[in-house]
Amino acid sequence: MNQNVNLPHVHESVIHMLAAAAARAPNAIALQCSSETITYREFAACVAALARRLREELCENKRVGLIAANSAQMAIALLAAQAGRAQVVPINPAYTARELTELLEDAGVALILCDATEFERVESSTRHLTTRPTCINLGQDALKLINLKSALPNAFPVPLPDSTTLASLQYTGGTTGKPKGVQITHGQICINISQREAFLPTRPDQEVILCVMPLFHVFAIAMCLHLSIYCRGRLVILQKYHPADVLAAISAERVTILPAAPTVFIGLMGHSQFRQTAFDSLRVCYSGSAPLPAEVLRLWEDATSTRILEGYGQTEAGPVLSYASERDGPRPGSVGRPLPLTEINIVSLDDGKTVLPLGDCGEIRARGPQIMSGYRNRPEETAAALRDGWLFTGDLGFLDAGGYLHISGRKKEIAIVGGFNVYPREIEEVLCSHPDIEQAAALGVPDAYRGEVIAAWVVLRTGSSVTRAALQAYCAERLASYKRPQIITLATELPRTTVGKIDKSQLLDSLALQNGLRN
Repeated sequence: MNQNVNLPHVHESVIHMLAAAAARAPNAIALQCSSETITYREFAACVAALARRLREELCENKRVGLIAANSAQMAIALLAAQAGRAQVVPINPAYTARELTELLEDAGVALILCDATEFERVESSTRHLTTRPTCINLGQDALKLINLKSALPNAFPVPLPDSTTLASLQYTGGTTGKPKGVQITHGQICINISQREAFLPTRPDQEVILCVMPLFHVFAIAMCLHLSIYCRGRLVILQKYHPADVLAAISAERVTILPAAPTVFIGLMGHSQFRQTAFDSLRVCYSGSAPLPAEVLRLWEDATSTRILEGYGQTEAGPVLSYASERDGPRPGSVGRPLPLTEINIVSLDDGKTVLPLGDCGEIRARGPQIMSGYRNRPEETAAALRDGWLFTGDLGFLDAGGYLHISGRKKEIAIVGGFNVYPREIEEVLCSHPDIEQAAALGVPDAYRGEVIAAWVVLRTGSSVTRAALQAYCAERLASYKRPQIITLATELPRTTVGKIDKSQLLDSLALQNGLRN
């Protein structure tokens, strides 16, 4: 592994990291969710016990799906799969049967761990797979992970994963509308943890981190779960996001670190209890997964006297490439400087090779030891993303004179809705599968709360009288809530470019005109 002597300690795997925390602080609280608390000794024991059970299911070097809402059990299950030398596949429990079946088929999972509330639906989805995996209900009495504390002490099954072992298969969208599984090793994850620690140093044994983001999302895994284990902090997990619960937890639990998406900060500031909340314990906030408006940053810092540090990355980058540092002065609009051992430059859109001068906008490319190994079953897309030792991010930006990165937009067609990647092609395919729709176009449009929402334009078949409400219901059966079009326009035709492609810039202009007329 390529290491830098100036980096904080780099663990061999995330399981080595958990074992070290349990050895150093066995009685410190590791996880807290609702009324449940688990010490680091208990955390490691629960992970070890479930990992041995998974080894019995012959899941070593295979993939284990994880479909669960936020809980201490989910955190345990995620690490247990990895302790069993399997590759964990975190999956959004809000996915519809169609989305779930497509993803599970691509991942080729051997086993699925899921919540009791999702068990029947998930098991039903597996019936259509080429190879049907075993489903384990995390809610059954025999598998209530908290009860595994009574089995202490428990040793991890050996051998432990090493730095080259595949740790996670994290799915992100694809330009084709199909999900892509990002292959990440333990070594890539662990060096990224230490890279971040160099820029965002924690206080060992002192931090209280609040997890409000869903733990199936790479941001929450990296900036909440992994961050807390590395510093032996206390991770307070909220089962569901609600502004009032977040504000109450910040005060009651004396939270010191709040990692969240921009929508969370916006929602908290808009809540009636925001001004009455005590923020004196909070020392820093981390923003990620979507662009943070400069005005939100300013208003938050004015109200709480706490800085929001913004970073940049993507699932393919392990996931973090750059971050603002507490040592740096505020630079609104910037997502910080490259992490140690990380190189970022801006290249021309014409050839993808010519490095542009400071201040010039082009495609962002990066290289470093945290970059993914590639996409599962996607050799062409892997070759397009990883070229000449660089990850081509598909994002547009520029570097200023101080070496700070600024994001300008996206080369690839993608919307970021509340921190989640949404590819309009997928929405278009779902709409076009409706028998009354002849053509469809979708794209992300600005939204003050979510950053972007999906707008769709549809051309109905001759004689159809289907309503917008019926189309919304159709999408609700086939798309997760954040992917569903918030705006549906019934059009007689879709504008085209000179080469016959749908002119989405003209659609955006028409929507802006409609909004202007309404105002």
